Amino acid sequence: METRSAIVKFLPKRRGMKVKNPFVIVLVAVVVIIIYYSVQVSRSSGDYVINLINERKAKNEFMRSADDSPFGAAKKEFKGLNYFEPDLHYRISATLHPIQEKKIVTLPASDGSEMEYLEYGHAEFKMSGEVCKLLILELLDDAHRGTLFLAFADATSALETYGAGRYLDLKKTPGATSILLDFNEAYNPYCAYSENYACPLPPRENILKIAIRAGEKKYHD
Repeated sequence: METRSAIVKFLPKRRGMKVKNPFVIVLVAVVVIIIYYSVQVSRSSGDYVINLINERKAKNEFMRSADDSPFGAAKKEFKGLNYFEPDLHYRISATLHPIQEKKIVTLPASDGSEMEYLEYGHAEFKMSGEVCKLLILELLDDAHRGTLFLAFADATSALETYGAGRYLDLKKTPGATSILLDFNEAYNPYCAYSENYACPLPPRENILKIAIRAGEKKYHD
């Protein structure tokens, strides 16, 4: 204790300065916190973009070389999928409204057939001044039972993106009140590449008036 007292006793005092100023201390602390979290957010955003780009590269490789690629014999002519640039503006935490009394929903498919899904809930969010409410469905086939599925179309459909809509695969979390909609991960169904596939069309309520310029673009010009 003697040593510490001596140090405090002989600290130099500067004229015109207060050794302790609560306002300055708080201001400095706030600036430090802002800088710290800004760096963390920037680093996290950078990692997100890198991971997204790597996923897109892996998908291109699958399309180019996998035996079950939808391009089939035309794999040698595959030149890569087209995407919008990653944009965190389109990574949305939407409010989830679960549907209590779930019903079977029948969607028309691209080949004229019909496909059945189970209602799961509605994802609600606001974008471009519009309140959007999208129906989330649950797959019923044994291999993918319990997987959540969102089919949507928007103002880019048939212009910049595939005309029959795009899909999002979503994570099912029991009891959740929100759900992540990352439109940067929106992808085309296989029928966008080949007529050998039948793909469900978006339900009417999932046709948005706004433009979602994120995710996969049209493959064919």
